[in-house]
Amino acid sequence: MTWFDESRLDDETALGAADLRLRTLAESGARVRREAAGAAEATAIGVTRAQDARPRAVIAAGPDSRLLRAVLEPFCPVPFVAWPGPALPGWAGSLDLVVVLAPVGSDSGAASAVAEAVRRGCQVVVACPPASMVAEHAEGRWTTVLPTVTDDQLATAVVMLSYLHQVGLGPEAEADTVAEALDAVAISCSPHRDISINPAKILAISLADANPLVWGGSVLAARAARRVAESIRRASGRTALAGDAEHLLPVLEATRQRDVFDDPFAAEDGGPGDLRPVLLVLDDGADDPVVREHRGLLQAAATARGVRIETVTADAPGEVARYAELLLTGTYAAEFLRLGLVDD
Repeated sequence: MTWFDESRLDDETALGAADLRLRTLAESGARVRREAAGAAEATAIGVTRAQDARPRAVIAAGPDSRLLRAVLEPFCPVPFVAWPGPALPGWAGSLDLVVVLAPVGSDSGAASAVAEAVRRGCQVVVACPPASMVAEHAEGRWTTVLPTVTDDQLATAVVMLSYLHQVGLGPEAEADTVAEALDAVAISCSPHRDISINPAKILAISLADANPLVWGGSVLAARAARRVAESIRRASGRTALAGDAEHLLPVLEATRQRDVFDDPFAAEDGGPGDLRPVLLVLDDGADDPVVREHRGLLQAAATARGVRIETVTADAPGEVARYAELLLTGTYAAEFLRLGLVDD
């Protein structure tokens, strides 16, 4: 039987055993600053080169293209497409810009996409380790390599987004702003901060006896929801779903109404099938009519079925900084959930 021991969240011995994972989260802001500083010179050279002409279209290629899509689709002034496979669209050519995130430089899918872009004569910008398989495949006359040193997808993405903003193809994504948002989360969710005032520990306790349904209203919040649900699944081995309102509503509506006379300890074996859902809303401040409507539908369905609602908010300046804030808070909660779950 697996149960949740919340006392472990403030226990120095238990926290010490999880120190490496928690320290990695705490260093998220430092990684963003380090990557931005390391790529600054290459970024400046690439920006100067790109001033000659605006591309016909932007193609985000490779397995990590979905994050770029979430950021760029609402802002890019030219046609934009995300192409996560190892090839490129048939129409891609010398008039188009291909951007690739490859925080893991040995990624064969990213290397294949870069090699295909170079072969077709596309303008190519790739963020990857300079001495890597992807960098080797990127060698070409129209290629700019933005050097990175960590496998942190967010830090690598900030390097690329900073370049795209400077050439007028994306929103502002200042590395310092993103790093400050991550530092603020690391302070508020520090493992050494008491459980009574630590938002990630409080959220972990709320998730301890439930299967989370994670929802974000904006495109970036929805992306953060998928990443947070993935972290929860990895940390707990439990079901955690992320999706649009139309996907989560049927789950909420099918939930059995809570009976106030139920004995919560009767006939419980701690298995995932015995856990009720909890609605986890990631709120980045998006307030357009569609987001308001979907949030209202989900919250009404949850309330009608007696399903708890938890909300994580982000108020950092800038869309990417708010995405980073939501993602790191949820990831901290997943790690504290992992820490508190013990086998009897």
